[in-house]
Amino acid sequence: MAQKGVELDRETISCSICLDLLKDPVTIPCGHSYCMNCIKRHFDGEDKKKQTHSCPECKQLFPSRPVLVKSTKLAVLVEQLKKTGLQAAPADQCYAGPEDVACDVCTGRKLKAFKSCLVCLASYCEKHLQPHYDAAPLKKHKLVDPSEKLQENICSRHEEVMKMFCRTDQQSICYLCPVDEHKGHDTVSAAAERTERQREVEVRRQNIQQMIQDKEKDVELLQQELKAIAHSADKTVKDSREMFTEMIHLLQERSLDVEQQVRSQQETEESRVKEVEEKMEQEITELKREDAELKQLSDTEDHNQFLHNYPSLPPPSQSTHSSSINICPRRNFEDVKIAVTELRKKVEDILRETRTNISLTVTEVDVLLPQPEPKTRDEFLKYSREITLDPNTIHKRLVLFERNRKITPGNRQQQSYPDHPDRFTDRLQVLSRESLTGRCYWEVEWRGLVGVAVTYKNIRRAGNESRFGRNDKSWTLYRSNDSSTFWYNNIQTPVSAPPSSRVGVFLDHRAGILSFYSVSETMTLLHRVQTTFTQPLYAGLRIGDCFNGSSAELINISSLKSFSKKTSI
Repeated sequence: MAQKGVELDRETISCSICLDLLKDPVTIPCGHSYCMNCIKRHFDGEDKKKQTHSCPECKQLFPSRPVLVKSTKLAVLVEQLKKTGLQAAPADQCYAGPEDVACDVCTGRKLKAFKSCLVCLASYCEKHLQPHYDAAPLKKHKLVDPSEKLQENICSRHEEVMKMFCRTDQQSICYLCPVDEHKGHDTVSAAAERTERQREVEVRRQNIQQMIQDKEKDVELLQQELKAIAHSADKTVKDSREMFTEMIHLLQERSLDVEQQVRSQQETEESRVKEVEEKMEQEITELKREDAELKQLSDTEDHNQFLHNYPSLPPPSQSTHSSSINICPRRNFEDVKIAVTELRKKVEDILRETRTNISLTVTEVDVLLPQPEPKTRDEFLKYSREITLDPNTIHKRLVLFERNRKITPGNRQQQSYPDHPDRFTDRLQVLSRESLTGRCYWEVEWRGLVGVAVTYKNIRRAGNESRFGRNDKSWTLYRSNDSSTFWYNNIQTPVSAPPSSRVGVFLDHRAGILSFYSVSETMTLLHRVQTTFTQPLYAGLRIGDCFNGSSAELINISSLKSFSKKTSI
């Protein structure tokens, strides 16, 4: 009876996962206890499979991963029972857990399998595997790592081990299958088929290993290129910063030079003016003295005294009746300001021009080979750009709305746009606010007589040459209700494909590619241009001069992606 009590105690303090004595026992909220490592592995497995956490024994579900609470009393109990002679299974007799392959020969509590036999179709622990090492007939059996899939080697039709392979049906079979179901088929032994396929596997592995080596070399090359790009960029930034700093110093020196010249001239002119001023003050003093003597003489009541003193008066001053000072028109240093203003404008023009050239030079830095052109609408949408229209360029007879994405004619009424040098004055046109370089894609919903253009910003704003497509600075696809034409440099090219209500524009600035597509259920190429772009480009829209309900709208990027369809060109 005492032995029975010990057996019950051992079961009570065993982990239901590893079936061994509890090690570092912990308890979860449902009250069941496990080895700390066992229950951690269980919850980790559920985390990887993104499953709800549960108790392995009672299957209770928990809303979040349970907190493990150390079971102090169980730990003490385990230690006490160990001292009475109840020990964990030795390392060479580990019991099989739920995730282990168990020995098929063991009775009662099974040990972990050490090997599986493909001939016996059974798994063995080290003790029961020993005959396969000792008995001569069993030594020829094929031993593999423990497997639960041994039954897959049994023919479901004949209940025989499948040692053959049918090349006709590409499946494993037993020696009886060629008699009936696989009669007349090309069959070989499984070992022979394995040998042939093993060679194929080795060849494929060699190819894959070669590919890995090649790609590792490519990765190494790319890493070297990244370092080269970073070094070149850092050096360029440093050099350009130094050059711009020198230019700033040069401008500061020129500013100081102008200031010194102005102050020097100021001192010279002030000295001259003060010299004349002092002379004038002396003359004024002398005139006041003379005036006082004349007044005294004039006030003399004695006629004889008056006549006696009169001859002693000095001769009249020559400067009493007119001023000898000639003042220049008051411009002072205004001409200097005008000259500096002209210099500033020239510098701004140079900076604007060089900024464009530098921007193009920067975008032309290309490490990788050109990527293939997109083929599906999804691929095009990867290059979609957020484009809005610039109110400073729009013609005053066009109405701009839909967050600066849509234009319609304003029934010949001029809108209250402020005057601006970038505004089109003769053609009902507008440019985008954003410049376009690299790869860009956008779509336009158009109706009536509309032009969709790509243009340089320095296109004329007035005259016939300001019209999109009538110059060498713009490329334009025009549509009417039933036809389309392409214009560049005043040359018209008919487009054979009929227009749809939406046109897609793809630009690869670096490669010099500009393509127009009709977008519907499929994408149809309308016209493609291969050229060299020398400046950043801008999207343009134009409405026909006749007011017939025409409109054009740049489609929002989010709506482009939400309506995306995988349609091939």
